[in-house]
Amino acid sequence: MSKPLRIEYFGLTKLVLIIALIAIVFSSCNFKNKEADVIYHNAKIYTVDGDFSIKEAMAIKDGRIVAIGPEREILNEYKAPKVFDCQKRFIYPGFIDAHCHFLSYGQSLQSVDLIGTKSFEEAIERIKIYREKFPNKPWIIGVGWDQNDWSANAEGAIPFPDNKKLNELFPDVPVALIRVDGHALLANQKALDMASIRSTALVEGGVFETKDGKFTGILIDNAMKYVYAIFPKLNEQEKTQALLDAQQKCFAVGLTTIDDAGLMLEDVQLIKKLQEEGKLKMRIYAMMTDDEENFSYYLKHGIDTTDYLTVRSFKFYADGSLGSRGACLINPYSDIQNRVDYGFMLKDKNYYSIRAEQLYDKGFQMCTHAIGDSANRVMLQIYANILNGINDHRWRIEHAQVIHKNDVRYFADYSIIPSIQPTHATSDMPWAWERLGRNRVARAYVYKELKEQLGMAALGTDFPVEDISPIKTFYAAVARKDFDGNPAEGFQMENALTREDALRGMTIWAAIANFEENKKGTLEVGKFADFVMLDQDLIKMPESKLLGTKVLMTVSGGEMVFGQ
Repeated sequence: MSKPLRIEYFGLTKLVLIIALIAIVFSSCNFKNKEADVIYHNAKIYTVDGDFSIKEAMAIKDGRIVAIGPEREILNEYKAPKVFDCQKRFIYPGFIDAHCHFLSYGQSLQSVDLIGTKSFEEAIERIKIYREKFPNKPWIIGVGWDQNDWSANAEGAIPFPDNKKLNELFPDVPVALIRVDGHALLANQKALDMASIRSTALVEGGVFETKDGKFTGILIDNAMKYVYAIFPKLNEQEKTQALLDAQQKCFAVGLTTIDDAGLMLEDVQLIKKLQEEGKLKMRIYAMMTDDEENFSYYLKHGIDTTDYLTVRSFKFYADGSLGSRGACLINPYSDIQNRVDYGFMLKDKNYYSIRAEQLYDKGFQMCTHAIGDSANRVMLQIYANILNGINDHRWRIEHAQVIHKNDVRYFADYSIIPSIQPTHATSDMPWAWERLGRNRVARAYVYKELKEQLGMAALGTDFPVEDISPIKTFYAAVARKDFDGNPAEGFQMENALTREDALRGMTIWAAIANFEENKKGTLEVGKFADFVMLDQDLIKMPESKLLGTKVLMTVSGGEMVFGQ
């Protein structure tokens, strides 16, 4: 009796095994028949997911990642008309610049480039060359000078330039030279006359600098609006070219999303049009300028999101910059003699409170430029009064450069995101101690401390104030050195970020700051196929070689937008 049962049992087992093998074969065939548009393999892919896992291959279809994993698994499961051998290169999520001025950067490419000038005389020479090249332009507009990079005077101070030389060389054409931080400009007399600025002019939240009772031509913060008001307005064609020029530059450094910190309604409408036409492929998180026209439109129409454009935030300025002494401080500047100067808030704090309530009610994000410890304190307290504890509104402090030790807690207690720019620290470090004093400068650029409050920090550049390169952002965040490798020991290294956190800050944490973590910021199934291929390993390579890293390819929505 038992023998037939045993024969039947083994016969059944054999049949089951045969069926299973057939199923595996058919299943394997089905796997191989899964279609993708392109497969990238033989790579080291930093997914920046929750486990910071590393993969070898990924399949992309319709602009999104459909599979990512081991080399053999992806190649066995998917077929595609394009299969790209990455030759062991390094892939990262597309870089996100969490705070920049994309349109303004494009416009600056059409102006006199004054970045990196080592003296006012060098700036003048560049202006003369520009004028010879464009003799019929109605204005001369320059961007990027920084007196902190120039030589000190006989007293050891580095003063702002004046407009005497501009008046001599260009008496009949208006000239406006915008400081690198965008918080001061030098105007010649022709521009001042056209703006109807008189020597008795005063402005809240700004300064018309005078010397011996006469204008020097320096306008700081809100004083600049009088000259800006008479700037020649770019037409749609010129503005389109500015956007496309900026896009080309950004794709070349691995950026796939940028947060443009301050746009007008007409700018956003043009951006949306160009994106719909397929001309502008950069993904843009638009912070609307603090302007009545923008408020009227968006508080009525609400949040606007597409795959390429998100409009859900407003950008405010609490104060100016440290470099032009417009940052609002709790205690006076340390390097101003014969008078007490705290800097200034650009508007009455009640204004910010009212706007904060309006944005909160409509579900919009509030993003506020705050540099000085006083400005940061004011805005953090306003945020706290509105947000009322832990929340998911993701309001942001942009820059957060100088924070009093008693105020850091606000970031954790009220879920406020620090949006920081590591290259500001390395650009400012040669002179920041003069503005703040040796003790107070220790409370500046405290990036690690800020990151620890909420477990994240969004990283950007503030370009064109700083270089657009995310690689330089990464280097400044982890090495805390300038691009010549100084200081050798790093600047206030207790607040350096780890390499993993620096990468997160330029990818997933920036995406979280934009409410976009479900569609970008990591390389995972279902997310946009936005990524960058580099020739070196940011996480493993020696610090000394970081700045030599090259972008080999930038891909947005599965389309190669830079590289070959």
